[in-house]
Amino acid sequence: MNQEELDKKLKKQEILVKDEKVWSYTYEDHISSIVKEAEKKGSFNNLPGKGQPLNLDKDLSYNPEKQLYRTLKNNHVLPRWIELSKEIDDLKERLKETTNTAEAAELIRTINKKVLEHNLLCPPSAQKNEGENRYLTIFNEVIFCYIIK
Repeated sequence: MNQEELDKKLKKQEILVKDEKVWSYTYEDHISSIVKEAEKKGSFNNLPGKGQPLNLDKDLSYNPEKQLYRTLKNNHVLPRWIELSKEIDDLKERLKETTNTAEAAELIRTINKKVLEHNLLCPPSAQKNEGENRYLTIFNEVIFCYIIK
């Protein structure tokens, strides 16, 4: 290794050390650190579709939120609030069928937690403006039916 190559290598190391010092004083959230760690391990190297452009709809370029939802839908990924909606519906059906009081109480607690999470995640465009969220209204009907049993 000649002197020129050695100087280049030392310069690279100095730059990296400076970068580490700068980054050590900045805030890094938990998700970013997980992504960086996965990048270092090479977890993103062999993903299907890597290097291929996304098929973006030109009609939706004015609305990034709709474009995002279309991209998620095309890749069979549901937003968390839609998954919660399905889970809530399944739990409500189980609640209608149960006759055990302890099980019903546990289902009610679980449904309440999921309804709260759904309401926090659900975008305003998907919420009902009837005063109460539709899940709370239906849930009250389910409780009423259960009490009458």
